[in-house]
Amino acid sequence: MLRRLAPLAAVVLSAALLTGCSTADDEPDRPAPSSTPSATAPAPTPTLSAAPAVPSTSTVASVTGRSVEVHDAPDGAVTTTLDNPQASGAPLVLLVLGQEGDWVNVSVAQRPNGSSGWVPASAVTLTTTSYALVASTTSNTLVLYDAGVEKKSFPVATGTGGTPTPTGSFYLTELLAPTNQGYGPFAYGLSAFSDALNSFGGGPGQIGLHGTDDEASIGQAASHGCIRLSNADISELAAMLPLGTPITIT
Repeated sequence: MLRRLAPLAAVVLSAALLTGCSTADDEPDRPAPSSTPSATAPAPTPTLSAAPAVPSTSTVASVTGRSVEVHDAPDGAVTTTLDNPQASGAPLVLLVLGQEGDWVNVSVAQRPNGSSGWVPASAVTLTTTSYALVASTTSNTLVLYDAGVEKKSFPVATGTGGTPTPTGSFYLTELLAPTNQGYGPFAYGLSAFSDALNSFGGGPGQIGLHGTDDEASIGQAASHGCIRLSNADISELAAMLPLGTPITIT
């Protein structure tokens, strides 16, 4: 889980504030249980799920101004305003889902996971990336794709049963260089948030992709929800992947 820490230097362009995922015994803020009991459904028959589709290219929107208003539809109501740079000091980028005239449909890094909205095309600069990531919480692997072709598979650690890594379609929001112990040399923030923890270590429960001081945990379900790689592997990815790179977690 991403933990709120003191300011430090960001890898990309500006000063940053890391919230990181550790093995420390923090007192996380968990969502309150529902007061309404639910019926127990019969266990479904197991089925093999198809591998997620990996795009050959993805479009990324970089915000050009000091902030951008996100709308619920083209010319619709404003639902939120996002600052640029982010609180971490990293530039604000958004993964593009589609475009309609002068409006761009983007994924937004906020709860609930999978949030999206519309921003004016005039407020962003559009670029493309051929990279994509697919993480498996079953096999504890992270696969790197370039132009839709698998390039390399990395062993990773993912969340435990009590604090699982959320599944879905997300993207890399920021790249930071932690100075505290536990996170390795680099940490990407993801647009994903924990389904089990509302906050962690002063941060909002944001999921990270980072290195570790406990490389023996790689290949296991061992984290508070973040995806851990060896320090050599996260260093390799940090030199390669731009912000906005899509990541699918299954």
